Amino acid sequence: MQLYVVGLNHTTAPVAVREQVSFSPERLCHALHDLTQHELVEEAVIVSTCNRTELYCALGHDTREPVLAWLGRYHHITLEKLNNYLYTYEHTDAVRHLLRVASGLDSLILGEPQILGQIKTAYQSAREANTIGRSLGKLFEHSFSVAKQIRTDTAIGSSPVSVAFAAVRLAQQIFGDLQHNTALLIGAGETIELAARHLHEKNLGKMIVANRTLDRARNVAKEFGGYAITLEEISGHLAEADVVISSTASPVPILSQAMVKQAIKTRKHRPMFIVDIAVPRDVEESVSKVEDVYLYTVDDLNEVIQENLRTREQAARQAEEIIDTQVTHFIGWLKSLSAIETICDIRERAQDKRVELVAKAKKMLDNGKAPHDVIDYLAHTLTNTIIHTPCTQLRQASYNGRDDLVSAAQQLFQLQQK
Repeated sequence: MQLYVVGLNHTTAPVAVREQVSFSPERLCHALHDLTQHELVEEAVIVSTCNRTELYCALGHDTREPVLAWLGRYHHITLEKLNNYLYTYEHTDAVRHLLRVASGLDSLILGEPQILGQIKTAYQSAREANTIGRSLGKLFEHSFSVAKQIRTDTAIGSSPVSVAFAAVRLAQQIFGDLQHNTALLIGAGETIELAARHLHEKNLGKMIVANRTLDRARNVAKEFGGYAITLEEISGHLAEADVVISSTASPVPILSQAMVKQAIKTRKHRPMFIVDIAVPRDVEESVSKVEDVYLYTVDDLNEVIQENLRTREQAARQAEEIIDTQVTHFIGWLKSLSAIETICDIRERAQDKRVELVAKAKKMLDNGKAPHDVIDYLAHTLTNTIIHTPCTQLRQASYNGRDDLVSAAQQLFQLQQK
């Protein structure tokens, strides 16, 4: 049995190719069943995200061809078109790849945590489809524990490396727990939506979304339990905001010094944290001079992000060392599977002899034999029965010059050579 990974990701294929081989959640179960219909595919897990599509398979033969052929056939795309974008990992390299993916070391943003949840979802889908067995099951469970270890033992996920996340993390540093705070998000683009998501995950108390188009603001606000206003209504709500994050395409500032001064006065000088992510800026530069206002621009955040990236890169090197060790552990476990059948045969044979001799011993007791004589008989006979065949084989091995078998027996039974 061989482990294989066949896939493509953001580093090997453009989005136009990635979207052609993606798997929608509602089709994933069907795809898993279809893939495992091939006689050589014993187990399968499919990981499909916006940045990657990967097929993890346990194959009954040392070849990736069935998986490659299936991927092209399922998506009605020729292998000639796919080959330039695909990568393949087998056995040890396949194990290492999954551990790196689950730990965020193979992500578009180094150390991002979302991929682990996506890997767990893929694993659960395979379980529900009954296409995952002992080998891949153990591998994926191992990847979860390794990812957790890396998160615990390194700083891979402790430093924000996106503008939105950095903004939210800075807000936490100022206010601590955000569940009693209000955030005003100005704009409704991708960065603001991501900031809203991060704030929601931090249990923000109240969210206001302001946008030029009210419907767009409502869409974002509704998803995260907030409410929407227009840009013209900002002055009436600014005093409510402990946190303001702004990212619009406005050619002129949205927040003036006068607006912020009035809001701070209404707040009775409670601190206000403002992050201006827009270029050109949404907040007048003079706002930074207003007392009790903490104003950060995108340049300030970029300095934080670059420093955090350096921290993550150092943590990634530590993570790779952990992965090296954990790959060795898993491959060792995988190799041990080949001995399980033999171990079971040995135990079964010993158990059969035990049952047979215990029956004889009980019969001897029923016939009036002294208990201590029966115990001696049982111990002596059971010992001789179990060691007879190994001893006979070892004598024959020594006679035939098979010193390797004799050495193996000494190691197996922890014997010291005299």
